[in-house]
This record gives sequence, structure tokens and C-alpha cells, in this order.
Amino acid sequence: MTVPTEQMQSFFAHETACIDAPAVIGEGTKIWHFSHVMAGAIVGAHCSLGQNVFVAARAEIGDHVKIQNNVSVYEGVVLEEYVFCGPSVVFTNVVTPRSAVARNRSEDYSRTLVRRGATLGANATIVCGITIGEYAFVGAGAVVTRDVPAYALAYGNPARVFGYACRCGEPFTLVLDRATCRACGAAYERSGGELRRADG
Repeated sequence: MTVPTEQMQSFFAHETACIDAPAVIGEGTKIWHFSHVMAGAIVGAHCSLGQNVFVAARAEIGDHVKIQNNVSVYEGVVLEEYVFCGPSVVFTNVVTPRSAVARNRSEDYSRTLVRRGATLGANATIVCGITIGEYAFVGAGAVVTRDVPAYALAYGNPARVFGYACRCGEPFTLVLDRATCRACGAAYERSGGELRRADG
């Protein structure tokens, strides 16, 4: 590892992890076996990066993010706070990749934004240039080719919205644009086409 001594004390990295300076890694974060964080990457506090996770230069990962094994977070991908990435989630960052055409400028990459609290199930593929809304829940194996609204439950190939999920993860059904989570009691309402918490 080649990170400043004072920063190494604030997070844990397994001895097989490769961390290139300068990378920003927050306090309490854990980086496990054979993972690689490139110079210029930003990883927040209290994150968990499982085995064989790759974080590219200029990728951004917020606080309390959990990334399971075998996930590559490429340049142009932004994960906000409390995002969960299941095993082998796939991100892309170029719309028109060609082996013979160099893509090495920031403007060559399409930004993918995964908003606060969203869950991406195992083996989901997220096509670049889209936004996954707050607390959206993307099912295992889904191929996401368009934006997913906040709290939406989306799965399939291509992924479609089949319902909604609470912040606690429990699915719920809207009745007259309102719903109450049977697991935690949180209330939701849809107004102006957007779903939001009705009780704060």
C-alpha cells in the first residue's frame, strides 16, 4: 500500500489490497482481500469493500456504502451514502466502447448516479448514463437501461418497475397514491409523479 501513514490509521485494508496514492479513504472503512483503489478515487467513511473490488480514479463512493465481492466501480460512477451493491454488480462508463478507440478523457465517460440508500442486487448490470433514485431496489440479475425512480422496485431484462420498496427494504403497494409499510410503519405518498416519505 502507498497511502500516507496518518491516513492508514483511520481505515483497515487487508495486506493483499492495493491502494494507490493519492486516494481519499474515510475513517472506519474496511477494504478486503485483493481489492484495488486507484489514485484519485474517493471512498467515504465506514464503507465496506469486499474481496476483489476495483475503484477507478475519480470514482466517488459516499459514506456507509457496502460493496460485495467482485464489483468494479469505474470512473464516472457516483455512489451516494448507504448504497448497497450485491456480489458481481456490473457498472459501465462508455456508451460506445471500441477497443481501437482510446477513451481516456473525463468527458468520454457517461456519469452514472446511484442515489442515497439504493440497493443493487447480485449480478445486476447498470448501463452508464442513468440515475438510480433514492432507496430504489434493483433485483438480482436485472439489466438497467433507463433511470429508476426513487423507492421503485425494478427487475428483469430490461429492468422495469413492478412496485415500490420502503427504506427498510419491504415491498409495498400504492393505493390511491398512498401506502404504509407493514414492516416499519413508514408512510409514503405520490405527488406530482414523485414518491416520497409522508412522515419525514
